[in-house]
Amino acid sequence: MTDMRVDPIDIIAALGGRARAASAVLARLPTATKANGLRQAAAAIRAAAPAIEAANATDMAKAAAAGLSSAMLDRLRLDPARIDAMAAGVDAVAGLPDPVGQLIDEREAPSGIMLRRLRVPIGVIGIVYESRPNVTADAAALCVMSGNAVILRGGSEAVESNRAIHAAFVAGLSAAGLPGDAALRVESTDRALVGAMLTAAGLIDMIVPRGGKTLVARVQAEARVPVLAHLDGINHVYVDASADPAMAEAIVVNAKMRRTGVCGAMETVLIDRDYAGTASLMAALSANGCEVRADPAIRAIAPQVIAANSDDWDTEYLDAIASAALVDGVEGAMAHIAAHGSHHTDAIVADDSSIAERFLSGVDSAIVLWNASTQFADGSEFGLGAEIGIATGRLHARGPVALEGLTTYKWVGRGTGQVRG
Repeated sequence: MTDMRVDPIDIIAALGGRARAASAVLARLPTATKANGLRQAAAAIRAAAPAIEAANATDMAKAAAAGLSSAMLDRLRLDPARIDAMAAGVDAVAGLPDPVGQLIDEREAPSGIMLRRLRVPIGVIGIVYESRPNVTADAAALCVMSGNAVILRGGSEAVESNRAIHAAFVAGLSAAGLPGDAALRVESTDRALVGAMLTAAGLIDMIVPRGGKTLVARVQAEARVPVLAHLDGINHVYVDASADPAMAEAIVVNAKMRRTGVCGAMETVLIDRDYAGTASLMAALSANGCEVRADPAIRAIAPQVIAANSDDWDTEYLDAIASAALVDGVEGAMAHIAAHGSHHTDAIVADDSSIAERFLSGVDSAIVLWNASTQFADGSEFGLGAEIGIATGRLHARGPVALEGLTTYKWVGRGTGQVRG
């Protein structure tokens, strides 16, 4: 019998062709037109809130039956407040400064040609993501506002939620006269479609993975398209001996427990051996429902915590679990972070500004913070609107990636008849 399935490469080729045509239209649209499209998309999401919530309930029931962790269920869950926040995020992107056409610099070349470097859209962005259905709206909004078309491939656990959000978003764009193909969704959950996206050079200009280590590692291993990615969010808070104890406890508890399933959550707390409040800090974490896995030095001070093993220092728990260790001052903290961190977000709590500045300059992470919770590692908290993700590499963009990170640039030269000898 003949296999009537459509080849995944053909599916992505068709979507890529449609997205490329839409991107050519988007790249020429004025800011006000793109902003109006996003505002109508936000309104459509609000109007579709009951349908989105019902779709999410279906996904949640299936995910619970499949035994997903509490952290994963929290990422998946939508309620009226989260749906409204999602729509507000789209509205916020509509109000951001448009990077397209922005002048980066200009100069006169030795030839007399006047050169200008201008921001332009990348083209077609592929987003491969898991769990969080809000990524459907966030990513689409950022791509449209930056003049890019997007191909969205969400995880199977959120398929109904993603379908409902995407339908509302596209309806809003279309009502405003923008091309509906500006935001396309891969409907099939076949994993072969991900592989086809990763090898779609010439059709997709950049891949952004949003998900766990297994997904991101696969994307980085298989992609033939440039990738903007981060791996784990193994984030640290270092409590210096000079730290105010009340501030240290508030920051550490918030960094771990505000939302344990986000990539900005603290996973390890490092404490200066000379800090006087270690026992109180461990008690505060435990009192707030956090399981602490600590080294022998901390267990000698706080025997109620459990023993850490060697894997704990390299684990992104995304749950109410934290590892803890005593270190020899800021140099010891930086050495631990260099050995076990993921270059995502690391923070110091200290009153001594010279120690804090040493940490801020010496820790090689996309985000470093002084006297603030790692939970602020978020594009909206940086004033960037929604974010595509937090990039931990060193090329193109780093940290929260929003509109500017979805652009590249081109050189425009204006001459007066110059020819090169």
